[in-house]
Amino acid sequence: MIDAAAAELQRRVTDLLGAERLSPSSDVGYFATPRRLAVYAHGVPAGQPDVEEQVTGPAAKVAFKDGKPAPPAEAFAKKVGLPVEKLEKVTTPKGEYLSARIRRKGRGTGALLGELLPKEIAALYWPKSMYWRAGKPERFVRPVRWMVALLDGEVIPLEFAGVRAGRESRGHRVLSSGAVSIGSPKDYADALSKASVMPSPAAREEHIRKQLDAATRAIPGARWREDAELLRSVVNLTEWPSVVLGSFDREYLSLPEEVLVTVMRDHQKYFAVEDASGKLAPHFLAVLNTTGDPAVIRHGNERVLRARFNDARFFWQQDQKISMKDRVALLKAVTFQKDLGNYYDKTIRVQKLASVVSEILKDAGVAIRPGVIHKAALLAKADLTTEMVKEFTELQGIVGGLYTRAQTIDEMVPEATRFAIADAVYDQYKPESMDDRVPRTVEGAVLALADKADTIAGMFALGLAPSGSKDPFALRRAANGIVKTIAEHKLPLSLTKLFVSAINGHDGSPAQAKFARPEELMKSAGKDPHRVLWQCPTGATAACRALGVALERFMTERLEFYLRDVRGFAYDVVKAVLAAGNDDVVDAIARAEAVTRVRGSEDFAALSVAFKRIRNILRQAEEKEPGASAGELSSGTLEGAEKDLFDAMRKTSQTVEPLRGNKKYEQALTEISRLRPVVDAFFDKVMVMAEDREVRRRRLRLLGALLGEFSRIADFSEIVTEGKS
Repeated sequence: MIDAAAAELQRRVTDLLGAERLSPSSDVGYFATPRRLAVYAHGVPAGQPDVEEQVTGPAAKVAFKDGKPAPPAEAFAKKVGLPVEKLEKVTTPKGEYLSARIRRKGRGTGALLGELLPKEIAALYWPKSMYWRAGKPERFVRPVRWMVALLDGEVIPLEFAGVRAGRESRGHRVLSSGAVSIGSPKDYADALSKASVMPSPAAREEHIRKQLDAATRAIPGARWREDAELLRSVVNLTEWPSVVLGSFDREYLSLPEEVLVTVMRDHQKYFAVEDASGKLAPHFLAVLNTTGDPAVIRHGNERVLRARFNDARFFWQQDQKISMKDRVALLKAVTFQKDLGNYYDKTIRVQKLASVVSEILKDAGVAIRPGVIHKAALLAKADLTTEMVKEFTELQGIVGGLYTRAQTIDEMVPEATRFAIADAVYDQYKPESMDDRVPRTVEGAVLALADKADTIAGMFALGLAPSGSKDPFALRRAANGIVKTIAEHKLPLSLTKLFVSAINGHDGSPAQAKFARPEELMKSAGKDPHRVLWQCPTGATAACRALGVALERFMTERLEFYLRDVRGFAYDVVKAVLAAGNDDVVDAIARAEAVTRVRGSEDFAALSVAFKRIRNILRQAEEKEPGASAGELSSGTLEGAEKDLFDAMRKTSQTVEPLRGNKKYEQALTEISRLRPVVDAFFDKVMVMAEDREVRRRRLRLLGALLGEFSRIADFSEIVTEGKS
């Protein structure tokens, strides 16, 4: 939690200084350790500058009566501290009002920060927080024991949680004598360093890296295994880090590497060591927060790790006594979610959904092995009943893959097929983040998609969609994984078909009776941004429709995030592409790439402006005259520039349609851009909103047809052109 909190405190202080006209001369920085958060700013002025401002008061017509000041005028004069005769009159769009020009004297920085900083501290977000003073409202991640707040050499008079700020900090819990007096902000880092505290996270990381390198050099040809997340953890677990190299018996290398590394990394915060070939070596590196006899420390860590490895070896041996196939029935005793049943129920749903997806992809020409997926889906959750996963929950899925690979699940299944099944089981939870890799095989990808889609659909149907920052079931992460997997495997899979099939998996189940009502589902759906092609079973149309809207909006948000923040497309390109279709991830990426390549052309930019104008005209016309642009367009009634536009539109459509059908989007967009001259000529020669109702409606229908015909790759009107918003 430290990184996020330190960055937030830095932002809050920066914003506060800016809002109060106290901006520093350089960037605001921060220090952070497990025991402290600190923000420092250079060049903060001693006080706010005085400001002169114009204050508007009551309307002149009520401020005076018979030429004499009325109570409103006197009250305003008292408020601004001026006599009535010093008040001015100003003319505004709403009429004449009293006004006063006043000068506000700036406040001193110390007093101002003493008043405002406690509010910023109290507002810090913590995923988990606590209170420690009975009857007091403040909460923090841990009890606040001391505070230092200095403006140059002076203490800022602030108080939080009953603790008054001073100049006394504390050093390392074990390696220092305790209290550390800070003379001024510039002395902070040096004073703490003398008390065995490195307050800078960046400095601690650099120090730890050097220590890891130095310790590893004792083993010829070895290197420590880079692990950014673990490194970030140990940086935020230490104030005065040191590193010790330890070893373990080679016999433990007979266990899978994933098990050994998980034990070292997740349970002991040890870095793994590998040889020159990348294989795990019988050594580890522990990052300490203290100093002492290295031999004693090494022995203690080796003893703890040996016990952990013995546990893992025992679990591995015991778990093999029950086959993965026999463990499937045991899932009936493992709850998935109280309303959605147990993991056996989920296994059957995922197996059916994976089979449906397999057939969709197979029909689309994807090389896929449905039998591998069917067996992998059956075994996917079986490892939840193993002792290994109960002890090391981080290994779920991975253990299932390892056990499937190690066991004979079926005498009729060749070894190569068993390994393919094992790989799919192993990768079922991937990707766990946007930085993680997707499943290695298409079979693993289908299993991962079915598992995630089943979870998302079930939770949404119960009305448990994410809300704000709350996402207890990690549904956003699951949806991100679906989008990333489809994109990177280039799967021709409709999101609607995926989720329709996922919801259909609950037909006739006890969970279906507990699904949320339509109005509850619509709360999570918000505004319906697009037309949803959602297949609803008879008798549940309203609820199903609402569920479809909610899921469609949710997945559109995730696809938008992927296109913008992961693939780096411009926000207006993403908006334009998704407005034209958001159901096919791979197709959306292809269209975004095409728009990005052609948007720089002069014709495309000009046509984008024209399409924006067309959309605005149609919207305003619809507000004044509902249905004005609806109905069939008869070419025989067109004349002049109208007919020229219609003919050009029809000719261009004949060229564009086959290009669009073959997904040659860049060429199609280039052809559409060539409509620019005839569109410009139409607006130069034609008044769309003519007085004659029939003429007006005819022209609106023509523009509506133009917009609809050529907005199926991207909505041109969403593109932001230079000088246009």
